[in-house]
Amino acid sequence: MGKIILRLDRVMADRKMSLNELSEKVGVTNVNLSKIKTGKISAIRFSTLEAICDVLNCQPGDILEYDKDAKGDN
Repeated sequence: MGKIILRLDRVMADRKMSLNELSEKVGVTNVNLSKIKTGKISAIRFSTLEAICDVLNCQPGDILEYDKDAKGDN
């Protein structure tokens, strides 16, 4: 089975946005955003994903990627 890879760090870098700034604008704690950024989560609420996409002006597919060949558990 493949793996979902989170690319939030890449999108944030493209937008030149810090974790603190994104946290303030999205209304999610730094700790939770950091977990999303590093892929240390097993789920994400649609409301959180929507807020992140709104602030970063991106699509969910810019943040989430499916790698069929990657191994590991999410």
